[in-house]
Amino acid sequence: MVPLGENFDAKTLLSWIQGERAPRSIASFEILSRIERRYQLRQGYFREKLPHQSRSLHGPDLDDISPAERRRLAWHLPEDFGSLPFSKREEILDWVRRVIISGSTDYRRYQAAASKQRYAIRFPGVTYGGGSLSPRSLTLPAGADRAAEETFEDPDLLSGVVDAPPRLAMEMADLIRFKTSTLTAIGFQRNGVWGEETASQKIEHLGLMFGALAASPIGIVKGRGVPLSQLTFGLLIFPGVWDWYLQWREQRRGFYTKWEEDMLMVAQALTRAEVGWIRQHPELLKNVRPIEGLIAPEEIEFAARDWHGACDAFHRHAANRSKEVQRVMRVHRDPFEPIMVILEANSPLAEYRKITDEILKRKPDQDRYPRPAAEAVRSFLMLRLGLHLGLRQKNLRQLRLCPRGHFPTSERRLEDMKCGELRWSDRERGWEVLIPSVAFKNSGSSFFGQKPFRLILPDLLDLYKYLEAYIDRHRGVLLGGAKDPGTFFVKTVKTTSYDAAYDSTKFYEAWRTIIQRYGIYNPYTGRGAIKGLLPHGPHNVRDILATHILKQTGSYEQASYAIQDTPDVVQQHYGRFLPQDKTALAAKILNRVWEAA
Repeated sequence: MVPLGENFDAKTLLSWIQGERAPRSIASFEILSRIERRYQLRQGYFREKLPHQSRSLHGPDLDDISPAERRRLAWHLPEDFGSLPFSKREEILDWVRRVIISGSTDYRRYQAAASKQRYAIRFPGVTYGGGSLSPRSLTLPAGADRAAEETFEDPDLLSGVVDAPPRLAMEMADLIRFKTSTLTAIGFQRNGVWGEETASQKIEHLGLMFGALAASPIGIVKGRGVPLSQLTFGLLIFPGVWDWYLQWREQRRGFYTKWEEDMLMVAQALTRAEVGWIRQHPELLKNVRPIEGLIAPEEIEFAARDWHGACDAFHRHAANRSKEVQRVMRVHRDPFEPIMVILEANSPLAEYRKITDEILKRKPDQDRYPRPAAEAVRSFLMLRLGLHLGLRQKNLRQLRLCPRGHFPTSERRLEDMKCGELRWSDRERGWEVLIPSVAFKNSGSSFFGQKPFRLILPDLLDLYKYLEAYIDRHRGVLLGGAKDPGTFFVKTVKTTSYDAAYDSTKFYEAWRTIIQRYGIYNPYTGRGAIKGLLPHGPHNVRDILATHILKQTGSYEQASYAIQDTPDVVQQHYGRFLPQDKTALAAKILNRVWEAA
């Protein structure tokens, strides 16, 4: 029956029948429900025939929510959201925000709150890429100290992220050059070299420390209020500076963690005899000024008289503090928590594989929706390759593509690029992944023995079908005419973006979005593969693979093969090998005696 005042246009229904358009709004689905009731069809009969079943609907009443959050929420709301009572809508929104969007762990809640307090010092001109500093000028201009003092003393700036003053940026650039260059400068010594990830991490962590020192003490960050013009690496040999920073971090988090221990290890390395970077730069002391409660004038005088003695004294202090932190530190971020429901399954790998099945189930029609279909296939392959290869995020993200019929990149060239390649092997008649050992974080591990990682992907559950469809069609749709970065995985290029290559942050976000959309079971929509799963990134796949093999074999050695590491590392870091699983494995062997009787 058509109600009085019905404004539904029959031409819209005709466009659905002819395949020109598809229902997208809540009102349209109400029309379909009425037709189902009229002709005694089961509820959802028409929904099952849509070419893009997982598409979010237009129409939920979210006017009081910002557009950015509305886009994140829309996918996870039921079709009848707008017609539900207010209390039910609030319940659904709270669940989606808490479980799917943020993840309901203590660490995620802490991280969400801490991310709103911006206080770091940025070093935009000091970035490491492929073994050299970025080509931005780092020459200290004349009068820079005075210019920095005039530019950076505004207290309002100290409540957010600001660029480092020129002198501090110069010091950071020199440190990164010292730790990343192929050869050390004449007259200097070092112990160990930083790779790209390590260098970027140290820039970020030291930027946080300097930012905390500079942040206003009356603001939300409650920093120390050191003028930006007084920030220098010379401050880092004074125990009072480190004690303040350690206590500041403990007060923010509520306890000490391994993060503080790692920072103290950095401090020890910088001041180590003969090879420490700060130890070899006594001129840094010229820029240090007394800071009440942190650095006394007599401490500066002592360092001026005996620089190496001051470095030795601080090195001992940092070593003692490190031992004290180790004794009381706690784990804040349990890496297993988001995937605990997977790890507790009898077959973690089979459980996680359900997400790939869910992706294919929701994949839209590629002819009518080419870009969403391409994104679905990319999501499917991200998880499938992650589960087959067990790679770290960097190696998976930087994996290059050599299309079938093209000449593969030489191993020497891949070593220079420090990345791997997916290519077709005529000899093995299969898709091969080749990654030189130098591309791995643990390249010196006994696992590699200076030999490359090589694996032929198995053609199981249509893997080759989707690989070749992605290479031949979907990858080009995602690029959209943009410059090809040469990597296997590429971002969806839109009008506001030009670079199709993933960086570590974007790749993590892409994986996390896949889990939010397809992995976490949503009781309000019926979508999602696994109840109790929480958002997580690509590194958790390594935990799943290690745990799966441990559960099936009890062998740390075999588990280490799956994630390109050593048994000792697996035993220490990977795989939640639960006591009942050990007992079950032993009982399986013992029970054979009774079965044979």
